[in-house]
Amino acid sequence: METKYIFVTGGVVSSLGKGVATSSIGLLLKSYGLNVTLQKIDPYINVDPGTMNPYQHGEVYVTEDGAECDLDLGHYERFLNYSLGRDNNITSGQIYYSVITKERRGEYLGKTVQVVPHITDEIKSRIMNLGQKNSVDVVITEIGGTVGDIEGQPFLEAVRQMRIDCGRNNVLYVHLTLVPYIKAAREFKTKPTQHSVRELRAIGIQPDILLCRSDSWLTGDERKKISMFCNVPENAVIDAIDVECIYEIPLIFHQQKLDGLILKGLDIERDDADLAEWELFVERAKSPSRVVEIAVCGKYVELRDAYKSIMEALYHAAVANDARLKLKWIDTDRIEDEVAMENALGMVNGILVPGGFGMRGVEGKIRIVRYARENKKPFLGICLGMQCMVIEYARNVAGMKGANSTEFDDSTSYPVIDLMPGQRSIKNMGGTMRLGNWPCCLESRSLARKIYATNKIQERHRHRYEVNPKYIKPLTEKGMIFSGVSPNGKLMEIVEISNHPFFVGTQFHPEFTSRPLAPNPVFYNFIKSSLEKI
Repeated sequence: METKYIFVTGGVVSSLGKGVATSSIGLLLKSYGLNVTLQKIDPYINVDPGTMNPYQHGEVYVTEDGAECDLDLGHYERFLNYSLGRDNNITSGQIYYSVITKERRGEYLGKTVQVVPHITDEIKSRIMNLGQKNSVDVVITEIGGTVGDIEGQPFLEAVRQMRIDCGRNNVLYVHLTLVPYIKAAREFKTKPTQHSVRELRAIGIQPDILLCRSDSWLTGDERKKISMFCNVPENAVIDAIDVECIYEIPLIFHQQKLDGLILKGLDIERDDADLAEWELFVERAKSPSRVVEIAVCGKYVELRDAYKSIMEALYHAAVANDARLKLKWIDTDRIEDEVAMENALGMVNGILVPGGFGMRGVEGKIRIVRYARENKKPFLGICLGMQCMVIEYARNVAGMKGANSTEFDDSTSYPVIDLMPGQRSIKNMGGTMRLGNWPCCLESRSLARKIYATNKIQERHRHRYEVNPKYIKPLTEKGMIFSGVSPNGKLMEIVEISNHPFFVGTQFHPEFTSRPLAPNPVFYNFIKSSLEKI
């Protein structure tokens, strides 16, 4: 079978949920036994989001091959339940950098290098190479931003050309748009969708399917109006309604026969979809028997997308433990005294301190670590959260007054967290951290070994600072257990202590490998321990 291509665009406003819609389409096609891969195109000039502020971009997702990517790749992996790589995310920066490099090498033989055809050809080659390289049946590519954005025009022109290059039955266009409900008028308004589609058609792309994002189901009249003015069959006007559980969206699309429309449009014949496991997960998610409240203590809590994978990993683990997840967001920059600490954390079942960069809020994180350790609250520290555990233990248990990370205090007497020699000479910030999958060996008879039920694991990293090997022995002598280490014994990956229900820190990011049908073991056991404290 020839590789088929689906392009998902968005209109009217951003943040409509193109990533979840793209993931849902991928899951549906995979349920028919098709080999599917997903790809995100980000029109910004940055080569990747690795140096971007979380308030600007949200979470930076990391693939197992070490690429720093858009957070939508997290959705893709969670819905498809397999790992993607650096070829699954494209930015304008990557495209222009590649074309300029080729021009400098003389590969264009003296021609004038232009957006069309050179930039668009580079874009098309990245899309088609992904399908050919992985021998997939369907490549689904999401175009970031909205139709009309100036930076997205070369990408839309490239995907317009794809139907000419690959043939009508091999390319499908899906457009996600907003249909707002105006309370004063008591009706849905279809004009934003009409204008969005008109903008897309002016570029030369006629959408085959419209996904209409709205608060509730459209009526037949609105559906007919959208169909008529957007030149789309009425059965191809699909509701993308708000739901409590995003994992229900594929089932809502399936109910409206979106998958059948796509298969027909791409001339693919398949038997019935197998969505049994997914339906069971959604059913369990919607009817838990208990509640677990987790405090997420960070410095980006005003923008929840900065912790998207952590939120989803906690959700997966809660569902697996037959619980409804309740999150309490704590700004660690505002934890100033014991009274505030008790008010914020006294009633929660578990505490999580996630990763981050920079000094702001770190002392609050360290105080929260101490509270969890002394009050025996189930605690999980991730990346910087683990480093805060080491700093807190060094200060308050091992007697190293003023212990710190050189990231925050380069004159500390006890630099328990420090740059490793290989990082000291690095000047460029982008793509230079310890990234992607790294192996970790687990100590026998440790909690980490019990959690993973194996003696060696692979997890994903994104950090620059490490536990200073100089202080491992004195910390160990005071009871800190380094239960996960690199194969050469030089990098500390997991810390824990005994005589505590759950006090675990990971230098890696276990949230990146959590899936709805297979929660990460660290998160699963953290939630399990938190429920045992109820």
